Amino acid sequence: MLWTAFMLGLAGSLHCAGMCGPLALALPHPGGGASGFVLSRLAYNAGRLGTYLAMGLVFGAVGRSLALVGVQRWLSIGAGALMLLGLLFASRLGARTPVVAVVDRLKAAFGRLLQRRSLRSLTLLGLLNGLLPCGLVYAAAAGAAATGGLLSAVGYMGLFGLGTLPLMLGIGLSGRAFPVAWRFRLQAWVPVSLALVAVLLILRGMALGIPYVSPNLAAADPACCHH
Repeated sequence: MLWTAFMLGLAGSLHCAGMCGPLALALPHPGGGASGFVLSRLAYNAGRLGTYLAMGLVFGAVGRSLALVGVQRWLSIGAGALMLLGLLFASRLGARTPVVAVVDRLKAAFGRLLQRRSLRSLTLLGLLNGLLPCGLVYAAAAGAAATGGLLSAVGYMGLFGLGTLPLMLGIGLSGRAFPVAWRFRLQAWVPVSLALVAVLLILRGMALGIPYVSPNLAAADPACCHH
């Protein structure tokens, strides 16, 4: 199931480009020529990945606790179902939802940090950016919790972050040369990727005995069936 995390990040980065692309384009140049410019963009994305890894620890602990009491299957099914429900009702929420308003205020608060031209401030900006309210990150966190272990959850969030890296780093490096119209066209594929991951989570929870897709979780963990 870990491979679905990279797929979610790769396809979901199209959503990131639309929501956080303007922030990536506004990152300051700390100086140091071309190498300094590249390092600054790497520092920002390293901060994002650091937040995702920390989230993996948190949600991995939650998922591990639930797995120990035998509800890992239902966690996986519930996470997938919530993702599908979110897709069904997303179009009815309108553009100016409270979450979007929070995102706008947080981005405005980043203004002072954007004025600091240092690798440290850019890394911190990336760390904070990873905490912005984002349905895509919440979907990844649900998938991480459904893995049922700390290391697997951290790996899940790490792969999710790596999936977002090519496009987000590309936007940061290309600057305004990246067409804005492309970001909005590509976002049309985001619901498809989210729906696919949701279905995979549900199939995993159903434990149909299909290798890699819906393994028999009870057979994989004999201890869960003995008291």
